[in-house]
Formats: sequence, structure tokens, C-alpha cells
Amino acid sequence: MVRRTYLDTHVIVYLYAGDPNLISNKAKLNIEKNELFYSPMVALELTYLYEIGRIKTKSEKILSYLNHQINLKECSSSFSQVIKESQLLNFTRDPFDRIIVAQASTNKSTLITKDRLITENYNLCIW
Repeated sequence: MVRRTYLDTHVIVYLYAGDPNLISNKAKLNIEKNELFYSPMVALELTYLYEIGRIKTKSEKILSYLNHQINLKECSSSFSQVIKESQLLNFTRDPFDRIIVAQASTNKSTLITKDRLITENYNLCIW
């Protein structure tokens, strides 16, 4: 059964880098079998990472490349619905993490992340 799966920002960076050793086997298997999405908040976080020099490629190029390579799509869930869900997630003060998790949670979907705080608090995480 194909499931909707969301990718956290660092997973998208790892996939773009093309190094399969950066991603767990369980995550790779899930990526191969499911329909892949990202929160629009990931696009903003990638832009921030580019602006501060932590990554060398602009958000649009990374996301376009992965759309063509693995059919990664931006989630179009209602922003107000995602924000309402994020207000229930009080385990972090990081707005990026909170909205990325809320995006997956709103859709009752898996989130692939290695972020320990997220994996300890969102029961549909895979790493």
C-alpha cells in the first residue's frame, strides 16, 4: 500500500547530495515505496540555509531536481489548518520543526527525519 510520506529538510538535503549512506535503510525503503511530499516550510528552511551558507544550492533548484528524480511534491494542505495543528505541538519552539511536523500530522502521515526530538514526540516518524 502506497502511503503519503513527508521528508524533513535534512533528508531532502541528503537526497540532493546523492550519498545513500546519509539515510537509514528503513528511510530509504520508505522513500522507494511511498508518495513523497514536503511542507512549504521546508522550502523556506532551505532558503535560510542557503542564505547563511550552510548549503550551496538554492531551494528551488533542490526541490525541482528531487521532483524530477523521485516525484517529490509540495503539500498543498490549508495553511490555517497546518498552523492550528502546529499550535498543539508544544514539544519544540523551533518554528520550522513545528510546522513540518504539523504538515505531516494534519494528513496523518509518516515523516522521515533523524531529528531525535521529533522522533520522540511524533509517533509516525521513521529513521
